[in-house]
Amino acid sequence: MAQTLQLRIVTPDQIAYSEQVEMVTLPGIEGQMGIYPMHVPLMTQMVPGEIGVRKDGRDYFLAVGEGLIEITGNEVAILTDMAIAAEHIDEAKVEEARQRAQARLQEKLSDEEVASINSSLARSLAQLHVKRRTHH
Repeated sequence: MAQTLQLRIVTPDQIAYSEQVEMVTLPGIEGQMGIYPMHVPLMTQMVPGEIGVRKDGRDYFLAVGEGLIEITGNEVAILTDMAIAAEHIDEAKVEEARQRAQARLQEKLSDEEVASINSSLARSLAQLHVKRRTHH
């Protein structure tokens, strides 16, 4: 049996994912990161994007928001504001949210409102990217 690592993704609402996996790719603040078993310990920030998981030789994808990543030996723990598996993403609903956010950015907004809308837009784009990847 191939060596594995424990991947645990936690959101404010639930444990979104908790499995033994062969590898994980993550959207780190400094770029995409590949994590294999026996990875050097690391703590870093995560940006909205896509997590790729290889389990039993198959690839699975989740859309994620901002968060923190902690890697210790054979465990990857992620705390994030959003984690949605590709099959649970409602593309039409997310596209509508993306369009609303784009429209709001045309208004006169405070810096805080712009930051909030950009964060929402990044989460929508991450979901659309993951969902549309599975259509191919």
